[in-house]
Amino acid sequence: MSGASRSHVLLQQNFAFELHGALRGGNCEVLGSDIRLKVSSRAYFYADVSVAGGQVADERDDNLTDPVVIFEVLSPSTERFDRDLKFQRYQSIDSLKDYILVSQEQVHIEHFTRQADGRWRLRHLRSRDEELKIDSIGVAIPIQRIYERVRIGRATD
Repeated sequence: MSGASRSHVLLQQNFAFELHGALRGGNCEVLGSDIRLKVSSRAYFYADVSVAGGQVADERDDNLTDPVVIFEVLSPSTERFDRDLKFQRYQSIDSLKDYILVSQEQVHIEHFTRQADGRWRLRHLRSRDEELKIDSIGVAIPIQRIYERVRIGRATD
């Protein structure tokens, strides 16, 4: 997101760094906010960080079609969109197993996990002593590392 706050960028980078290290050598790819996620033939979005199986929608190699995990860092100007329309659209992606919303105003991560019956289970993480466990990709990240160097407080875009 162009013009993001320092906290937003740090959270985004911390996720990408931790995921890249944990997934190195495997089949998954960690991708930043510059790649387009293809949701339908007419809907595309940009996520802050995503983990994918490595497939693209076309030969130009610029549309991601198989995200397994999507991370969004919440900002005052995008929070409602990330929670509502984006999440509704993302749910139509068959490969998506986890949708993770990260607050920059407080230590708070909302982890939505797709269940076998298609419903989504929500888990709240609010302590730096907890771990974010993402079973779909076999990764556990200490919350302390996600919020490393992030100043908690009112976010601005």
